[in-house]
Amino acid sequence: MKINHNAIAGTLESSDIQVMIEPTENGIHIDLQSSVIAQYGEQIKQTVTEVLKNLEVENARVVCIDKGALECTIRSRVQTAVLRASDMKENIPWGTKL
Repeated sequence: MKINHNAIAGTLESSDIQVMIEPTENGIHIDLQSSVIAQYGEQIKQTVTEVLKNLEVENARVVCIDKGALECTIRSRVQTAVLRASDMKENIPWGTKL
């Protein structure tokens, strides 16, 4: 899936994560800010990477500001940001790649 423009999903509220995505030509780059980065940073990055891989995103810069989000919330926010940035409005692959 091609990232066409910047997009954002999520909030900075407690138990949420804000995911910002922008197009690049240099592969995947993830910037993570989290109060629990020492405990869960690698797991959060792994979840973000897995969602991007499943959606076939090859080039993107992703900035995540985590406020204690659960894994299901992280997945949801990354998926939403990718779909918004790719302008996908029809034939969304629910249940297959997501």
